[in-house]
Amino acid sequence: MKISSAILLSLAAALVVIGAHITIKAGIVASYPLFMFSVVLLFYHMYRKNKLEEKEMNEKKSNKSKRKKN
Repeated sequence: MKISSAILLSLAAALVVIGAHITIKAGIVASYPLFMFSVVLLFYHMYRKNKLEEKEMNEKKSNKSKRKKN
């Protein structure tokens, strides 16, 4: 896992914890933006992870086709 992925996940988890605290103190209306931003960070992390896996799969396929031609 790259450092940027770890930072994204850590930030998302921290926002959920902070959002839960604010929900207890001020209500869901006050913490709603934190929860939504946390969800956005999680989706962005999944998008980056899938793109990286897709790129690796394409590289493996291209390497296999090059080996067969040689």
